[in-house]
Amino acid sequence: MVEPAEIYTHHRTVMEEDLDDLKHVNNVIYVQWIQDIAKEHWEVRATEKLKKNFIWVVIRHEIDYKKQAFLNDDILIETYVGETTFVTSERFVNIKNAETGEILVAAKSMWCLLDADSKRPTKITDDLRQVFHKQ
Repeated sequence: MVEPAEIYTHHRTVMEEDLDDLKHVNNVIYVQWIQDIAKEHWEVRATEKLKKNFIWVVIRHEIDYKKQAFLNDDILIETYVGETTFVTSERFVNIKNAETGEILVAAKSMWCLLDADSKRPTKITDDLRQVFHKQ
């Protein structure tokens, strides 16, 4: 049986370099944060053997920009894995204002698992599925 997905979190503060001409967080920065937390979650949870043998690549992002974030805002980024198929895994990311809890950005991404050597899609085994679930 697969356990419920782990919610992995990361805190950050909005920096000057995160801002666009309108003085709020640039949409490209949000996409970078979405990718960064997915990678960090893998790096923290996967064994060295798994990291050596497999890599994840994003094949689709769906992003809803709901509210703005500004310089020095405290941000909470949360992610968890949803449905996993033969070679793909759905990942959800919510970027929130850490003080109010308001969702600023909601994203759903589809990731594909590749064999690190061949760079070809490879089967997501039950062991791999368990990497992102509560232990």
